[in-house]
This record gives sequence, C-alpha cells and structure tokens, in this order.
Amino acid sequence: MAETMDVFPRPELFDFHGVCMTHYFTDNWEKVQNFQARPDYILIDSYTKAGSTWVSYILDLLCYDQTSIPLYERVPNLEIAIHSLQLGLGSSQVIKGTEMADNLSIFPRLIKTHLPVQFLKDTGREIDKLCCFLGLSPSAEKKERITGSVQFDVMKKNTVVNFSTLQLMDFKKSSFIRKGKVGDWRNHFTVAQDEKFDADYKQKMKNPTLQFCTEV
Repeated sequence: MAETMDVFPRPELFDFHGVCMTHYFTDNWEKVQNFQARPDYILIDSYTKAGSTWVSYILDLLCYDQTSIPLYERVPNLEIAIHSLQLGLGSSQVIKGTEMADNLSIFPRLIKTHLPVQFLKDTGREIDKLCCFLGLSPSAEKKERITGSVQFDVMKKNTVVNFSTLQLMDFKKSSFIRKGKVGDWRNHFTVAQDEKFDADYKQKMKNPTLQFCTEV
C-alpha cells in the first residue's frame, strides 16, 4: 500500500475556472466538453462523498440484473482520467470516463459526475436548436466562437452586453448581469414583500394557464 501511494501521491488541488479541481478531472477536459449524451442517458450529478455510489448502485440494480462487473465500469465517472494501475487493472494506460461511457453496451446508460452544474450548462445543443428553428447554418468555427462568448462569466465582463456603458444603470447597487442563478430573488425579497407579491399575483392572475419555474 505504501509503495502504491509513493507511485500515485495525492494530487494537488488547483483553481479551474473558479472551481477547485485535480488533474484527474481536467486531463480529459476537451473530450468532456464535447461529450454527446443521448436523451435516454441517466446522469447522476452530486458533490463528492454525497451518496453518488449509493444512488448509482440503486439505479444499476433497478435497471439491470445484478452482475459481477465492477460498478465503476458500469456507471463510469464522466470526467475521470486516471491510470489503469490505480484501478487495480494490469494494463498500463489512462482510463477516460468519456470513452468508458461511449463504450457502454447497456441502455439506458448510467453516467455519474461530480462536476458543478455550470460545467454541464450544453450551450452548443441550445444554439443548434435555435439555428434549426431559424433556418440558419453557421460554420462549426462560428458556433464554437458563439458558445465561448455567451458563457455567463464572459458576458458579465463584456461591455457590449453588460449595460455598463449605460449611465441610466446604477452599477453601485447591482450589475445588470448579476449571478446567472434562478431563484436569487429570495435573497432580495423580504418575507413581507414575498407575501404581498403572491397576494397581488393571485388577485390579478386568477386561474392562470401559464406555469412558471422559479427554482432549479
């Protein structure tokens, strides 16, 4: 055990786009970003040590017959890039979660990840949907450029879209592009304001047919 730890020491944490990560989760980053999931994939997303293995095994047993194949092969970690020897495998190669997921022969495919939601934020797919609806056919290079430009942190710093040049806006109180999170109103409304709004909404919108999602 001591010999193994000497060969594979605990990796150092570093800042990766504002998130503490290790190289095990970033070495295959390009493939992670370009990974194409199918509608029937089941994605298990959670913090580390928060029950993901437990949920993975429950889903594995619900979806398939019990098998002797290790769970980490049946429910691969999407972002992992780790040496095979660390998994107790005899061959000497780098095991990549994206490749394991692509090679799964069972459906629906179960995949787990510990990546923050913003790293899973499939902007390219939504751009493709808009292009299809509008009848547009931009080049792959243009779509890639747009995808990078519309990331939240990029937009917040971009004076072309953040309204920072508009003197009407009081940026001392708040920036126009604030946090990019649904439900942040709870940090600004008092309980009394919330109740007053709900009462006014119910009065003016009796029997509404529209349903709004205010939390994610």
